[in-house]
Amino acid sequence: MADRVGVYPGTFDPITNGHLDIINRATKLVDRLIIGVAVNAGKGPLFTLEERADLTRAAVDALPNKNGCTIEVRPFDNLLMHFAAECGAQTIIRGLRAVSDFEYEFQMAGMNARVNPRIDTVFLMASERCQFISSRFVKEIGRLGGDISTFVPETVRKALESRFAEEKAAAGGNAT
Repeated sequence: MADRVGVYPGTFDPITNGHLDIINRATKLVDRLIIGVAVNAGKGPLFTLEERADLTRAAVDALPNKNGCTIEVRPFDNLLMHFAAECGAQTIIRGLRAVSDFEYEFQMAGMNARVNPRIDTVFLMASERCQFISSRFVKEIGRLGGDISTFVPETVRKALESRFAEEKAAAGGNAT
C-alpha cells in the first residue's frame, strides 16, 4: 500500500503554535507530511526563506508525538499544485481559524482542483485555543514588546526577539 502523502503549505513567518496544532492533527491523516514553506515575497516576510524553513524544522523536531508520521520541511517557490505533485502528495492540508478564512480557502481549493484534480484539499479547523493566533498578530505583539511566549515555540520567540532587537538597533543607528 502506498504512503498517504500530504502537503501543508504556508509562509510560516513565523511558525506559530496554531500551525503546530494543525501539523499535529494532520499527522493523524497522512503517513508522510511535507510542510511546504512558500517564498511569498508579496507578504514581505520578516525572515528569509531559509530562516523560516529552519525555524519550522526546529519547531517540528520538538513535537513530542508525530503519530508515526514522517514529517519533512521543504521550501518551495513554484505553484503549490506543482510542488504537491513533485512531492507525490494526494492531499493539501489547510487550516481554518474562522469563517472569514473559509471563503478565500474555498476559492483557492476550487482553483487548485482545476489545476490538478487528483489532489484533494482537506480543511482542519483550528483548535479552540489556537483560533486567534496568527503570524501577523504575533509579530505585531512581539515588535511592541508584548509577551508572545504562549503563541510560538521557544526557538521562534528567541528568533523574533533577536530580529526585533536588530530592527531597533538599525532604526536607532540611522537616527543621527
